[in-house]
Amino acid sequence: MIASASTFLFVPANRPERFAKALASGADAIIIDLEDAISPADKPTARGQLAAAFSALSPFDRTRTVVRINAQGTPFYEDDLTLLQSLTLQGLVCVMVPKAQTVPGLQRVATAVGTTCALLPLVESVAGLDAANALATGPQVVRLAFGNLDFQADLGLSCGPDELELLPVRLALVMASRRASLPAPIDGVSPGTKDMSQLQADASRARRGGFGGKLCIHPAQVAIVNAAFTPSPQELDWAKRVLAGFSEAGGGVFSLQGRMVDAPVVRLAQRTLAQGRFFAGS
Repeated sequence: MIASASTFLFVPANRPERFAKALASGADAIIIDLEDAISPADKPTARGQLAAAFSALSPFDRTRTVVRINAQGTPFYEDDLTLLQSLTLQGLVCVMVPKAQTVPGLQRVATAVGTTCALLPLVESVAGLDAANALATGPQVVRLAFGNLDFQADLGLSCGPDELELLPVRLALVMASRRASLPAPIDGVSPGTKDMSQLQADASRARRGGFGGKLCIHPAQVAIVNAAFTPSPQELDWAKRVLAGFSEAGGGVFSLQGRMVDAPVVRLAQRTLAQGRFFAGS
């Protein structure tokens, strides 16, 4: 589920009454957040609330649930790892690792959770970007994710709404994922919870740029992000005609509506249909 999901909705760990609502929002997966959404004073209580609520989730919903822990080097990290050991025994399938910068840092989390739990490194700094190729091949890594707001803060950037300044960073993460044969990475958040036109532009940019999903911070964002990553009927029809023509041509190059179709176009059509089948079943 996590490997193919397109929408990831954050929900604070200290709001367990929202977990079921988040799971019912239409998001492919939720991220229960122990990090940014929780004040330092509330983190111990939030861990207890998460532990109690996680045990009440159905087995299927546990496969759709990611937990974001606090970063290594913070006073909360070790206690988070202890909680993860318990949650993994109950079926937790994925942990988001914030401020991911080194493979040994990932290995520390992987050792704590065991081999049944995947890791989702969040690249949020220049150090993380420099290590992206290594992180992508790290232990139990299922995908990469981009922390666009923290990345801007790390560099002292002041990006415009289109975040053109971050295009090279996004491409680097897409390339690192491809080198490691990982699913397409997950793009960062759109902070404006009421600016749906900007959200739509952000999600469309992410899909065009090779990302396979996007982080959401509000349930109202989920439907728009889902729509952006769902192939349209026209795209699905094109993909079907490409594969049919490819078959009729015996696997050779052919022309469709005046345009040459060769192996790269066929692969794009196959990916489009695969994505369409995922959304049809979700």
